[in-house]
Amino acid sequence: MNAPRQKRRPAGKAVEGHVARKRFGQNFLHDERVIAQIVASFAPIPGQSVVEIGPGLAALTKVLLPAVERLQVIELDRDLAARLPNTLAGLGELIIHEGDALKFDFTRIASSETPIRVIGNLPYNISTPLIFHLLSHSELIVDMTFMLQKEVIDRLCAGPGDSAYGRLSVMTQYRCLPEWLFDVPPEAFNPPPKVMSAIIRLTPHAALPHPCRDEKLLGEVVGTAFTMRRKTLRNALGKYPLNALESAGVNLGARPETLSVADYVAITHALLDEPT
Repeated sequence: MNAPRQKRRPAGKAVEGHVARKRFGQNFLHDERVIAQIVASFAPIPGQSVVEIGPGLAALTKVLLPAVERLQVIELDRDLAARLPNTLAGLGELIIHEGDALKFDFTRIASSETPIRVIGNLPYNISTPLIFHLLSHSELIVDMTFMLQKEVIDRLCAGPGDSAYGRLSVMTQYRCLPEWLFDVPPEAFNPPPKVMSAIIRLTPHAALPHPCRDEKLLGEVVGTAFTMRRKTLRNALGKYPLNALESAGVNLGARPETLSVADYVAITHALLDEPT
């Protein structure tokens, strides 16, 4: 005897005829006051080269496109990308890049001579890797305004000694000035997320305050240190030559979470200058 067939559960909640897909981390912003506040903070100007990541149901895009007159968007969900031309008809020139922002080559649409401004309600499940991907293109970007999980923004903005300070803080602040703008409650979305959100602005430094000669090694040093953030720096970075660490001029008895961006650059340079 065959077992009774179970009813198939929907993939997510239907919003404006579209089923929100959990695998894409879709939570659609609908609060008009929040949308107006985001656009006011972004302060778009006609003629600027603006890219929106994840336009979704176009709640923000509907306000943004007329303000800039020409807008590029990156959308992973093919169903949503197909809806955009009709939804935004007559509001301005819309250029749709269908694909994954994590894999998008921003050199296709920007250069140091024609930099872009970036805005978006980022899916929380890919926000950190996406920020790292964008940081690798920071010389092409004027600024970035994002909706993120508030916990992530706390980490982006944290300073040495803060409990939220970590690898994301150091590597972001190496390239950018982070500015928390305002919080956004769950009820501003449909379906509402289970966490508080916030808006952040990341402005790439015109000139790096603490330029590093080997940014790949810097990232390795920072990542290694914060895998053992509760240990002393001497122990956390134990795989590196002790004499090189001592020559960096930092307190090796301190914990990784107390060191500044400049301290990590100093350690990286000390390792580079260590005789082989």
